[in-house]
Amino acid sequence: MLADHVDLAGLRHHGDVEALPGLLDFAVNVQGSGPPEWLRERLAAALDSLGRYPSAEEDRLAREAVGARHGIDPGHVLTLAGGAEGFALLPRLRPRLAAVVHPSFTEPELALRAAGVPVTRVVLEPPYTLDPALVPAEADLVVVGNPTNPTSVLHPARTLRALQRPGRIVVVDEAFMDAVPGEPESLAAEAGDELLVLRSLTKTWALAGLRCGYLLGAPTVLRRLVEGRAHWPLGTLQLAAITATASPRAVAETADRAQRIARDREAMAGRLTAAGIRVGSPAAAPFLLLQVRDGELVRKHLRQHGVAVRRCDTFPGLGPDHLRVAVRPDVEVDRLVEALRTADLSS
Repeated sequence: MLADHVDLAGLRHHGDVEALPGLLDFAVNVQGSGPPEWLRERLAAALDSLGRYPSAEEDRLAREAVGARHGIDPGHVLTLAGGAEGFALLPRLRPRLAAVVHPSFTEPELALRAAGVPVTRVVLEPPYTLDPALVPAEADLVVVGNPTNPTSVLHPARTLRALQRPGRIVVVDEAFMDAVPGEPESLAAEAGDELLVLRSLTKTWALAGLRCGYLLGAPTVLRRLVEGRAHWPLGTLQLAAITATASPRAVAETADRAQRIARDREAMAGRLTAAGIRVGSPAAAPFLLLQVRDGELVRKHLRQHGVAVRRCDTFPGLGPDHLRVAVRPDVEVDRLVEALRTADLSS
């Protein structure tokens, strides 16, 4: 696909611009309005150190915590100012041809195109099952989400391994993997020379405003990614958050939260289906992909009734009749369902 024909403005669109103040937010996938109290206390304790620059020691502690969390060497960890920074670094790998599996998060394609990297789209059809044979053999960089935003599809680890071949780097965006009970399809522990795994702390820990994440891979590849990177790329509070959320206590809390999200998602999907909405299935992430008739009108109707949802026509492979909704507790789903019932959803 020629860059001249690509909707760059659409690729830049994210759900936060739809979650206007005063609206019940189903557009953004952050869980809760802020981090838990114990994490707030950890961050507050770090405020006294803001008078000095972030240290290499603080970065080392963060990498050691992440390494212990995933069972890998700290040298395989690169701390990030949010998952989006990881995508912004990808052009430094200088791929000849990047393949991006869609529908998926659009930031990787945008970053690659902005840097002049040739990009080919691998657009999956419903139910969005990945066939590695669809990826061009000449692609030396492949980007895929797991579970994928916005389809909520969880690809088997064996399928992602099948993408690997000599001379190709596979990037797996696991920004929502910690919301999957047991993380059975995660490749985090296998990150190496030809496999990069990206994690975000934004969604589960409600840290969207702090911008925290990390990338896992071989040290030689990580060095290529940080060539020319600004000094002190992460602040003290970001490093403190990465260290804290990789602790055994935090991992246990994440596991409990993943179970709750799964229960809420199943209940929410059932209620939406009963209301006449087509819900993408199977779903594994903290959001659901919906399909409705006259999706743009439905989205505007919901906004008028105080509910924000994510438009999905900006995701390659999806259209205006697709909407994404974050998984929320029953009391909030009540309002969504009621607002949908007042819309004309008849075929």
